[in-house]
Amino acid sequence: MAEATTVDLTTSVGANLPYLRRYARALTGSQERGDSYAAATLEAILSDQGAYDRTIAPKLALFKVFHTIWSSSGGAMADTDTGLASRAQAHLSRLTSGTREALLLHTIEEMPLTDLARVMDVPEDEAARLVDIAYAEMAKSLSGRVMIIEDEAIIALDLESMVAEMGHQVTGVARTESAAMDLAKAEKPDLILSDIQLADNSSGIDAVNRILEQHYPDVPVIFITAFPERLLTGDGPEPAFLISKPYTEEQVRSAVSQAMFFSSTETLKA
Repeated sequence: MAEATTVDLTTSVGANLPYLRRYARALTGSQERGDSYAAATLEAILSDQGAYDRTIAPKLALFKVFHTIWSSSGGAMADTDTGLASRAQAHLSRLTSGTREALLLHTIEEMPLTDLARVMDVPEDEAARLVDIAYAEMAKSLSGRVMIIEDEAIIALDLESMVAEMGHQVTGVARTESAAMDLAKAEKPDLILSDIQLADNSSGIDAVNRILEQHYPDVPVIFITAFPERLLTGDGPEPAFLISKPYTEEQVRSAVSQAMFFSSTETLKA
């Protein structure tokens, strides 16, 4: 019976681990740092299976253990950051406690306020308040230049409109890898918003990797894909910011604001 219980636990945790890793990376702005928190979550569950609440949905149970660890650490990132990363951390430290977590859970992970409150162990009205504050603070964030790599005209127009409404300048839209390289050379972006599969079967991953390696290594990147689990396998470099298709306006706005706080994004294997 104990063996069957362990197998069930492994299955339920494993099915939701990619989403925990996505959330942890967006929260910390780093693959390495986010994965460290995810690993600590798994270790906590293995050492004390009672920490994993089987009376609630598996994803909520996993995220709740994560938040216990995150809260106990003070939500701290590495204190060895320098340069842009250090300034980003200083900016984050001025935000209202709990607001970024609430916003990411509500938008990127699409948790209703009831589930969000359960994960963060706060009353539902407090969860709603944190999300509202996050939106208000997000609106005050610094504006920047955003480059869009997207081959579908309607989606590109939608993204361009959302980014502009947030107060950011769109440097342009590229439909292919070669066009993306030309656009990047013309003007340095503060953020790249990129689809994975582009026109003429070129790769958004390849385009981003070349831009980061040849020109702007510290520019944060948000990837958009219909299959996020394929980029969250734990094998090799993976994105810190990832939006699933079909996306919502809230997801895009949240991811753009979060990514602007950080200074670098790991490259990916195509």
